[in-house]
Amino acid sequence: MLKGEKSPEAAAETAPASKRLIFPVQERLKGRDEIGEVFRGKRAVSRPGAKLFFIKNGLSHNRIAFTFSRKFGNAVERNRARRLGREAYRNLRHEIRQGFDLVLLVYPAASGAANDSFHTRFKQLGDLFRLAGLFNRIY
Repeated sequence: MLKGEKSPEAAAETAPASKRLIFPVQERLKGRDEIGEVFRGKRAVSRPGAKLFFIKNGLSHNRIAFTFSRKFGNAVERNRARRLGREAYRNLRHEIRQGFDLVLLVYPAASGAANDSFHTRFKQLGDLFRLAGLFNRIY
């Protein structure tokens, strides 16, 4: 890096909030109890390869967690699928209604984890949000 040049981290901190592509900590659903509560809420929609569980949380923002079935590949495949899911959610989060806790359960589809891509995860997540009625507009 040249003298006087900002690091990518510093540039991201000074960028307007709408331009940042971060996954804020307050939007992460953490802990076994919180995730279990969403599973017990019994509101879910599914598509091949994924199931979305959701409940109202009473907050002004959504919180989301990504979980995987035990048969979903190795750690590398699960981490890649988690990154793809987070990126798809970041691109869709401004179009969905706020105030929900969401858990995305990903399991191996017939095509397998090896064919996982951003495009398929984005479409899958969009379909799940549409089925759940979580979009601000009708799609």
